[in-house]
Amino acid sequence: MSPPVNTNDRARKSFTTFLPEPRAVGGVTPEVTPEVTPEVTPEVGRLVNALDGEMSRSELMTALGLKDEKHFRTQYQQAAAAMGLIEMTRPDKPNSHLQRYRLTEVGRTLRARRLAT
Repeated sequence: MSPPVNTNDRARKSFTTFLPEPRAVGGVTPEVTPEVTPEVTPEVGRLVNALDGEMSRSELMTALGLKDEKHFRTQYQQAAAAMGLIEMTRPDKPNSHLQRYRLTEVGRTLRARRLAT
């Protein structure tokens, strides 16, 4: 695999990194698969398992049996979002009363792996 190529402007105020495509070796192109971080907290694991389709914050809290919004937000919701496991249905309006959350591809892969074990 070719290494990344980094370039800087003359004033060193910005940079560009170019990641070349994987090369075919022996006529076979390497398959790129998303990596799932197996080190999730128990709280994030519970959230991933409880999330079914698109759910609101209150629906998620009810499904998890939680009442403290701050605890849910920091230990569950923000942690899962930071890991790329969940996403907002309305990212341009994070405070919307219509906001829902759903699993990302990485989140669905993690849940499938957790259910398989």
